[in-house]
Parts: sequence; C-alpha cells; structure tokens
Amino acid sequence: MDNINDNIREKDAKWYVVHTYSGYENKVKEKIESMIENGKAADVFRVAVPMEEYEDTKGGKKVIKERKIFPGYVLIKMTINPRNWYLIRNTRGVTGFVGPDSEPVPLTKREIKEFGVEGKQSIQVKVKPEDLGISIGETIEVVSGSFEGFDAVVEDINYEKGFVKAIINMFGRDTSSEIEFTDIEKK
Repeated sequence: MDNINDNIREKDAKWYVVHTYSGYENKVKEKIESMIENGKAADVFRVAVPMEEYEDTKGGKKVIKERKIFPGYVLIKMTINPRNWYLIRNTRGVTGFVGPDSEPVPLTKREIKEFGVEGKQSIQVKVKPEDLGISIGETIEVVSGSFEGFDAVVEDINYEKGFVKAIINMFGRDTSSEIEFTDIEKK
C-alpha cells in the first residue's frame, strides 16, 4: 500500500534545478539521496547530475569519457513544500534553487525530455537521429511544442539542425511544419 501511495505522490512531483558550488554536484546528489533513503526528505524522489559521453584522444587512442553537461547544477524530482525547500536549500554545497528570487521553477516537459531524466537511459542533451528510428513517410507523434498532441507524416529529416519537416493535418487541412527531434516520438 505504501508503494502505491509513493507512486501517486511521485506522479504529482516536478523536476527542479538546484545550483551548487562547482565540483559539489555529486556530493550534493549523494547527500540528498541519503536523506531520501533515511526518510528525512519525504516527497523528494530522484536526483540527477546531467552527464554526457564524449570522445577524447589519449596517446593516439580514442577513449570514451563522461562530463557534466551543466557544471554547478543538480536536477531534483520533488514536491515543493516548506520542509523540502528548507532541507534542499540548506544541503551543504547548495546555493539555491534556479528561479526568480530563488523561488523554484519546475522544468518544462520539453526540458525533461531533452535532459533525458525521465527515461532509463543516461542523460543526454541532444536527441540523436538514430535514436528516433524514423524515416521519411512514417507517422510520428508530436509530444511537445505548439503542435503537441497531433500526428504528423515525415517529409524530410535534417540531421544537422535536429528537426524533421512534417505534414500535420489540422482542421481538415494539411500544414507543413519543421519540428525539432526533441518534440517528437515514433508512433
């Protein structure tokens, strides 16, 4: 029964960005995860430090390494209430929430998708074309942006700029539009 309640509460939670001292991102993450495990931070569900893989050359050999996408920032999925705000804000290494006057502002659906924090794969900033698995003539679903909720047929794929040109049927009329990779999913 407790797990069901936790899942319901987590569905209502949103992702927020916390600013940290540079180099303290993983320490802050560990401290908050420890508070979650110990039950001190109710309604704080997940913590992520956005990372990406990159290729580096050492001694003539290519090596895959990881680096922080946003040094000095940590993402936290939580429900904002005075207690959680105080706990997170006063965690060693945290300088505050990102938002006006340190008032937490949740990430948008698009930002969540771009950072990959809801998926099981590692966080990445850009959606790679090969990850989409789409081709010209296929039907896609628009999951965010001004055409959210519509289906579209792919006309062209621009890999360099990260968008597809697609036909969207709106109000009985076909409309051609450019839609970013981050705003679509394969249907």
